[in-house]
Amino acid sequence: MHSPKYSVIVPVFNRPQEVDELLLSLTQQTFRNFEVIVVEDGSTVRCDSVVDCYRDQLSIQYYFKPNSGPGPSRNAGFALAKGEYLVVFDSDCILPPTYFEVVEKGLAENSFDAWGGPDKAHENFTPVQRAMGYTMSSLLTTGGIRGGKKHVGWFQPRSFNMGISRKVFEATQGFAFDRFAEDIEFSIRMKKAGFHVGLIADAFVFHKRRTTLRQFYHQVFNFGKGRALVGRVHPEEVKITHWFPTIFTVGMVFIIVVLPLLGKELFSLGASAYILYFIAIGFHSLYINRNIQVALLSVPSAFLQLCGYGIGFLQESLKKHNP
Repeated sequence: MHSPKYSVIVPVFNRPQEVDELLLSLTQQTFRNFEVIVVEDGSTVRCDSVVDCYRDQLSIQYYFKPNSGPGPSRNAGFALAKGEYLVVFDSDCILPPTYFEVVEKGLAENSFDAWGGPDKAHENFTPVQRAMGYTMSSLLTTGGIRGGKKHVGWFQPRSFNMGISRKVFEATQGFAFDRFAEDIEFSIRMKKAGFHVGLIADAFVFHKRRTTLRQFYHQVFNFGKGRALVGRVHPEEVKITHWFPTIFTVGMVFIIVVLPLLGKELFSLGASAYILYFIAIGFHSLYINRNIQVALLSVPSAFLQLCGYGIGFLQESLKKHNP
């Protein structure tokens, strides 16, 4: 049997239901020249029985390893892969049927060594998941780099939807970080190595993210922490824009704690600016999603996203590390 063109690697930790939905979407692909490798990262709730249900429909492997994080788990999948291109998805993703068909067209047009695609919220996702998806992609928060065609030339692929050629893996040896911004650090190294990396704008996935706002806060806290960790290895990759969530959070604390002591007018002015900002988010979400519940939930989602990222980034930036 000839080698598949694509090897799909899915790391998973205690999420068999998510894997089931992802594998089901893979059975519905219009382009089928791919294999699937599910890497169980030391889960206590395993998904091997789920994988077994798809052995007649997919060319699929299941590999169990001790827990070490998503970076090493993806690398383990890369080592097992036979494909010309190695594609990684998070377990909480669902693919539209034409995903690989779109990738085929994108690679033919751009000859990428590595690529990424955007994420979207599926109409069947809960209102909370759709609100979180909005805030992670909105130009009004921190998500503007996801999915715009103008970013084709410098897009940093993210691990929920990333593909690399075999020569990229052989040259880089894959992910260097165990977790927390491991995909950003990998993308930066690929660019520095001279590989042609870009965005295939139409190769999107439906990305569930977390199911509650509490889980979402912990996720974005780790995103902020991860960006600071990236900055230690690649200092030039921390821009002023990465400080925005921290500035936003510190500014809000300043308005609540300090401005009342300086006068009601200053407090009202500062509070009004934040209120108008969140009103803009609500109306923009309503315009994008056409759903009042999603729009209302987008406001606390954006608040948690900015505060979580900002606190995680600041906390990790202030830590002292031995050289």
